[in-house]
Amino acid sequence: MPRRRTSSSASSTAPSAPSAPRNRTPQPVRVRRRSFGDFVKAFLAFLVLLVLVVGVPLALATQLGWPFPDGAPGLDWLQREITVHTFLSILTVVVWFAWAQFTACVLVEVKAAVSGVGVPGRVPGSGPSQLLARQLVAALLLVGATAASLTPGLSQLGQSLEGNQKPAVAAAQQTPGLFAQQQEQAAATANALAEQAGQAGQTAARADGGASAAHGDTKYYRIQPPEGRHHDSLWEVAERHLGDGRRYKEIFELNKDRVQPDGSRLSEASLIRPGWIMEMPGDARGGELVEMPDEAPNVSEQVQQQISDYARSGDHAQGGGAQGGGAQGGGDAQVSLPEQRPAPTPANPVTPATPVPGTGQEHATPAAGQAEDAFGLPEALLAAPLLAAGLLGALGRRRRQAMWQSALGAVGGRRGMEPPTPTGDAQDVQDALLVGADPEGVRLLDRSLRGLAASLTAESRPLPVVYAAWMSGNGDLHLQLAQPAGKPPAPWQQGQDQTFWMLARSDAERYEDAETAAPYPGLVSLGTMDDSRLLLNLEAVPGIVSLSGTEADRAAVFASVAAELATNGWSDRMTITLVGFGDDLTPLAPNRIRHLDGFEDLLETMSAETRQRRGALGAAGHDSVLTGRTGPAQHTRWAPHLVLLAAQPSDEEALQLAELAVDAGRLGIGYLVGTEGADLPGAAWEMEITGEGRLLAPLLGLELDAQSLPVAQQRAVVELFSDADPGSGPGSGPEGGPGRTVNTPPFLVDISEQGRPAVYARLVGSYEIIGLDAPDGERSALLHEALALLLLHREGVHPRVLSSALWPRGVTADVRDALLERLRAWLGTDPDGTPRLATDATGRLTLAKSVVSDLDVLRSLYYEATQGRGVDSRQVRGRLLTDALVLVRGPLLADRPEGRYRWLTHEIIDAQLPLLVADTGLALSEFHLERNRAEKAIEALNAALRTAPADERLWHELLRATHTTDDPDRLRALAADLVDRSGARGLPPRTEALLDELLPTWREGVAAAG
Repeated sequence: MPRRRTSSSASSTAPSAPSAPRNRTPQPVRVRRRSFGDFVKAFLAFLVLLVLVVGVPLALATQLGWPFPDGAPGLDWLQREITVHTFLSILTVVVWFAWAQFTACVLVEVKAAVSGVGVPGRVPGSGPSQLLARQLVAALLLVGATAASLTPGLSQLGQSLEGNQKPAVAAAQQTPGLFAQQQEQAAATANALAEQAGQAGQTAARADGGASAAHGDTKYYRIQPPEGRHHDSLWEVAERHLGDGRRYKEIFELNKDRVQPDGSRLSEASLIRPGWIMEMPGDARGGELVEMPDEAPNVSEQVQQQISDYARSGDHAQGGGAQGGGAQGGGDAQVSLPEQRPAPTPANPVTPATPVPGTGQEHATPAAGQAEDAFGLPEALLAAPLLAAGLLGALGRRRRQAMWQSALGAVGGRRGMEPPTPTGDAQDVQDALLVGADPEGVRLLDRSLRGLAASLTAESRPLPVVYAAWMSGNGDLHLQLAQPAGKPPAPWQQGQDQTFWMLARSDAERYEDAETAAPYPGLVSLGTMDDSRLLLNLEAVPGIVSLSGTEADRAAVFASVAAELATNGWSDRMTITLVGFGDDLTPLAPNRIRHLDGFEDLLETMSAETRQRRGALGAAGHDSVLTGRTGPAQHTRWAPHLVLLAAQPSDEEALQLAELAVDAGRLGIGYLVGTEGADLPGAAWEMEITGEGRLLAPLLGLELDAQSLPVAQQRAVVELFSDADPGSGPGSGPEGGPGRTVNTPPFLVDISEQGRPAVYARLVGSYEIIGLDAPDGERSALLHEALALLLLHREGVHPRVLSSALWPRGVTADVRDALLERLRAWLGTDPDGTPRLATDATGRLTLAKSVVSDLDVLRSLYYEATQGRGVDSRQVRGRLLTDALVLVRGPLLADRPEGRYRWLTHEIIDAQLPLLVADTGLALSEFHLERNRAEKAIEALNAALRTAPADERLWHELLRATHTTDDPDRLRALAADLVDRSGARGLPPRTEALLDELLPTWREGVAAAG
């Protein structure tokens, strides 16, 4: 599958050509002189056409005669004997029909050449005949000016006639092979003639005293139909005719909001359609341009009239009008920026410097005053809210899983509730995740997509193919469809045209969780453009997506894509195959990510995967994975398989991969391939990452601020996940005997009488503070929340973490600094003058040891009882464990106000506290059972169950303690209570096994009670 080159990509093959487009001054076109060989080819083509068009009918008429009868046939014809003459007559009729079809093809090709449109019509059922006619007409007219209009057809020689044609100049540069020389000559000749015509027009204008007719010296360009996966774009038009693709903005400004021939208007530079007319700047050059439309001889009358009508609309007086009224160009694969709705104006406007929740400001966008100082945090993660949210959520799940595995003894005797405290780069990355994460945005995106799938299923409609999703600055979600799919289901609305579906943030917030498969799990963030974030649907791309640039820049983008796909919150299951990655990313998602050694392994794996998916879709009767994700078959999920090939393949390997990717979008397989140059064979969509962090895709109309994950931050993220693994890190091995490991809390309190704190906060249960005066009522909630955050992070809190926790939608630096000053004044100083709120060497905020919480005391008591003084003294252990359990008054911050403390969703304290309470209750129960005090043990276990009701260990120990009371009825009642709590899920297997041991007849009792 040869790659169709553009003028920019073709020029990049030169050794000195830069990777990005550069400014060029238009140069005079040098016309290649016609050679003797050109005249020979034209003469031979003329002879062949003369023989086929004129000679064949003359020979038939003179030698075989006219094949049709002179009169109407009678019934006696059917009774005549079939002779040799009959066969000859039939063959003569067939030859006459073949001649007529070929002659029609010649006429169609000549008409297209003379009209200058360059898009000849297709004669039905004449594939080989029309190809032959095209070659002959092209060879005949190659020596003339009209050959330029035929040049697009030459690129199709040897291919199917179904493919549409490219613009002439582009085809001469883009189509390698046998006819490259002829194409180059034709394009150069056409350019020269166009330039001469322009000069002649200017001379005539000067002869008239400098007054030219309106629009007489203006040039126009007609957008060409797509060829395969290639689509015309303003960038390419500017590259060919203005010498610099970046000048597409000039073309856009000249034509913005003007009525096109199909009735629609140009509203976005990346959204153009075949047949549209573009007025060009005065210095435009090229054979496809039309000057003086009323007198242009090489275009059809229809096109001439369209250009004339368009020229008269140049005053832009037609107004705003409706947009997107025309039909979408067939198969348009462009990704365009959606129109933005104006942000709602609040009833009581506030100054932008003091944002308030609910105004629509993005969580991840640094507020004014914060952007000037990053506080040393990685900016790449601060600017990637969806990636940060995914990583933070996955890291929290990993840490919770590690704690439960430790508690259940799944890892060699390790017992502990404290994950390792990150340091260095890992600590900075964790803080950046906390600041940059936008979990609310992820939740709304997931609910919106699943809600859309559920609505379409209810209407028995299939999921549309989505190329991209845009999350705008005001929180709206725009889906860009591959083609129009009708009216979207409520509350979705039609966007700027038929290929956009839009959901307002206010409507998304009302969505409930839908029990349906994730419809578009292949969406992944690439960057931002005009305050909108682009998510490209990798599994919907019609082929390979290539990414060019330096190795380091490509690696950063690949790492960002892989990390977000592995941890995003809007997918269910997924396979991510990585090839050529320097660092192992498996710790991020062991169930999703797999690394392959090289291209041979990849080709073998994906060949088998492609065959398997094609067969599965055929067996299921689905035309694509999208139909498998809705309706009765959605339980199959049809998970995507996304391939990230960071190492550049050879041309042969790229073509092999392109063959596999022909219908990858239908199969739910996506390919992102890295390349040093911009000419990867077989690439459907091409992107480039620059050293300045810009992601360019001219053919798609994109120029983004790229989202990336540089290698240092990538390794720090992997370190966070690796340290959370229960099988690694400090404290994973035994120390101090079997079943005992040292797990020191981050902050130990002096629990003696001499260690009474100056400030004591009760967090476990209702929030109370002892030792401080009540702050000002208006600021009390913020100060209490800030102190709670600091108390839960004795290792220190970054100022940006604190401000993003208190103001998720952003805050100015002066507001943040004012709060910190009030917090310092409220906490005061110790008797020795030391402030109770200080800043450490890394710039993080820390509390003095004189400020403690009941959670600190609870941890310290349990640690002293199990690994400190209580190890050698049974009496001390019992007292410490009893004191610890008395501190538990309920869940953490039980009476926190609604809408605040949202940062707790990032924390793992909701898992740490129940585990700590459960371990305390188990230890105290064991202490009492050693002295046969079953009732005391049961009392301790019930106290722990009020805070940790889901801990299976507590129920097991409660069953054993109840069994020691020798009261079968009490044990049977407890078993029935357990069965009621388990509901439809039933009892866990280990609980059933324990009941079988302690109470063999428990099933009969439960059945009788039921």
